[in-house]
Amino acid sequence: METNRSEFQVAKMAEVLKVSRSDFYAYLARPVSDRQQENEILLEKIKEIHQKSKATYGYPRIADDFKDQATISPTSSKNRVYRLMRKAGIRAKTVKRYKVITNSRHDLPVAENLLNRKFTADKPNQKWVLDITYIWTDEG
Repeated sequence: METNRSEFQVAKMAEVLKVSRSDFYAYLARPVSDRQQENEILLEKIKEIHQKSKATYGYPRIADDFKDQATISPTSSKNRVYRLMRKAGIRAKTVKRYKVITNSRHDLPVAENLLNRKFTADKPNQKWVLDITYIWTDEG
């Protein structure tokens, strides 16, 4: 129990929480539950695994790592790991995967490159450039 709380603070806090002062003091003196202690240990292990993975592991992989290790609590389910990570603000980095969008291996005619990356012009309306990649075709 903390001794630096004034009687006024305790009375006000008990009033806000709608409990008696004796209940509030009992709460302050109560030891941390076994579940909370287990959660704190589990969270430290989650942080360790997350750091080792360079922040790429999310809750499913971390929970799978716990299943592989016999020393971790058997009650460390994916939901529990997810809840602890969310509460601690731990998230996996998501990497956008490169997607090839150009198929250069075909026998179709290819338009000649007339500009050769020379996009500046002496007068208006000499060179027009257009991007039509947003238009869907039968090929995708």
